[in-house]
Amino acid sequence: MDNLATTPLTAWHRENGAKMAPFAGFDMPVQYKGIIVEHKHTREKAGIFDICHMGEFFLSGTGAKDALNKVVSHDLNTLAPGKCRYGFLLKESGGINDDLIIYCLAEDEYMLVVNGACRQKDFDHIKANLPDTLSLTDISDETGKIDVQGPESLDVINDVLGGSWNHVKYFNFEQTDCLGFPMIISRTGYTGELGYELYLPSDQALQVWEKLAADQRVEPVGLGARDTLRLEIGYPLYGQDLDEDHTPKEAGAGFFLKKETDYIGKSGLAEVRESLVALSIDGRRTARHHDEVYVNGEKTGVVTSGSFAPSLGHCIALAYVRAEDADNDTFTVKTARAELEAKKVALPFYKDGTARMKID
Repeated sequence: MDNLATTPLTAWHRENGAKMAPFAGFDMPVQYKGIIVEHKHTREKAGIFDICHMGEFFLSGTGAKDALNKVVSHDLNTLAPGKCRYGFLLKESGGINDDLIIYCLAEDEYMLVVNGACRQKDFDHIKANLPDTLSLTDISDETGKIDVQGPESLDVINDVLGGSWNHVKYFNFEQTDCLGFPMIISRTGYTGELGYELYLPSDQALQVWEKLAADQRVEPVGLGARDTLRLEIGYPLYGQDLDEDHTPKEAGAGFFLKKETDYIGKSGLAEVRESLVALSIDGRRTARHHDEVYVNGEKTGVVTSGSFAPSLGHCIALAYVRAEDADNDTFTVKTARAELEAKKVALPFYKDGTARMKID
């Protein structure tokens, strides 16, 4: 554990009894009061998440939009200042180097938010494919990130930050100094609930976290419940459901790809060898990452993510299967202890949260 990186909030997590574990090279909280307790609290009230391990890059310079447009799958031609968009950074083969959100701060000024484990490879890849006239800076170490998620998250940030943030629409953001320092308040979410992200100076993260945690509607939430929350909505996790060996189309995310302009990896998207499918399994017995999936007695793929779903009362999973088998209605998952019958279902698994998430 000594070689793990820490976030500005790591000491707080330890002092408040969090169970810690390695994640993306950081010492991160897995749970505080328990995964199911934290999961349900986020669905019912508001949870806060330490996401300071994520990577942030700042890109600026004349022609930044056109240059970045050739590197990422996002359509930056339609991304106006104050808006952000989800998409991919691809290999030439079409495989996924990373998934990321791009924030348009101003004309030819962008913030790119990448997964912490991919920070260095992403920076090197982007830098190598941009002209030297542009400035690309890694601002991860000086940037903190706190997510506030749940149906009461708007009320919480209104009270804790002051003022009203009701006007911030889905996948929009605002730059502010409402607490006396620069901060970005965005509204995207990874839990399937109404939710907000606070990007702020890393040396201010602890004081803001403590203000949020002091609110009676709020509970800190670890990586365990973050995983069950995102899986119930069917959101993929890089390194499990998304990787360099699969394309966005194979991951069921082809609708995020722009069509009109070329970008790195676009030529490798034509072939679909496997498809990511959503599986529902009765009972509490859980399918796990790497469990094999069969159809008609023949192996067709593997589970990428699996968990008991607290909001549903049974197990759910995502799995890559051969493209020709993706239309099957039933599959068998072989775990270490049992063979589980699984039904293919449409995403999201849990629909109540998505209804709340996008309401303006």
